[in-house]
Formats: sequence, structure tokens, C-alpha cells
Amino acid sequence: MDDVTQILSQIEQGDPSAAEELLPLVYEELRKLAAAKLAQEKPGQTLQATALVHDAYIRLVDVEKAEHWDSRGHFFAAAAESMRRILVDIARRKKRPKHGGNLQRVNLDAACTFAEEPSEDILALDEALRSFATADPKKADLVKLRFFAGMTIPEAAEALGISHATAERYWTYARCWLFSELDKNSSDSNTT
Repeated sequence: MDDVTQILSQIEQGDPSAAEELLPLVYEELRKLAAAKLAQEKPGQTLQATALVHDAYIRLVDVEKAEHWDSRGHFFAAAAESMRRILVDIARRKKRPKHGGNLQRVNLDAACTFAEEPSEDILALDEALRSFATADPKKADLVKLRFFAGMTIPEAAEALGISHATAERYWTYARCWLFSELDKNSSDSNTT
């Protein structure tokens, strides 16, 4: 059992100092995952990778009842889910009238060309992913690990406890399904 798995076990048993030991061991890896995810976002994202890691870590470790982590992969899968939820919450907040609602940002350097708000893409993806998760949770988990945690197919396969070949098939199917769903939703919103 590696150090991370041992510390996760200590956290589960209620050791208050274990959370402090965990952060230095997983921080760089979580930061790389967060940076990779934020790099996929459109320009204008104000959230930094460090803040995303800290928010996700607090959601994972600083809870009333300690979570049960089966392995290092399970922990990083939960971290990916936590990061996804944070990004979705931010996108929803940006859509509210109090925070600018449906106003479009104007890029003065591009001669007042309107830029599409990145939160719309995240919300559309979240909606499609929720629908996909009800139909096929295992494949949806693979998408979350690949898209939000930036894991490779072999890493995601290990985290989910499936073979590399199965993960490849799941990934191909999930991408096609989500593309079709997002394309359908995009067409529906253009006709209304």
C-alpha cells in the first residue's frame, strides 16, 4: 500500500493530522490535473488551478464524516468529480443576472467582436453528462476522469478497475454519445 492510500485510511479512521500529511503528497498531481482542465477552458476564466485544487481538496477532506477511499485511484476520481462540480457551480453563478447573466463579453482588442461565454459549454456538457450517467454510469465516470481530471485512458482504466481495451471502447462510445447529444442540444437552441 503506498503512502497516499495509507494516509487516506488514516483520514477514514479519524486521524486529524492525516489530512495535513496528504496534501503535500497529492498537491502537485492535483494541480497538474486542475491546470490541464483549466487549459481546456475558453479565455476569460478567472479561476486559477491553485484555487481549484484548494476548493476541491477542502470538499474532499474537510467534511463531518470521513469518506472511505478504496485506493489512490478512487481518491483522484473523487477529486475529478469535485473539480467538475466546482466548475459547473461557477458556470451557473456566471449565468445568474446578478453576475452578468446573459450579457456577452466584449473583447476591445478584437474590434468589439463578441466572445461566447465559456460557462455555456460547461453547462451543456454537465447536462449531457448527467443524462449519460443515468443511462451508463461507468462510461460517464470514465468521461469525468478523462475530461475533468485529465487522466489518460490507462490511468482512468486503473481507477475504474477495468481493462485498457474496455476503457478504449467506453471512451469511443462516450465521445460519440456526448457529441451527438451536444450537437442535438445546440441545434435545438438555435431553432428556438
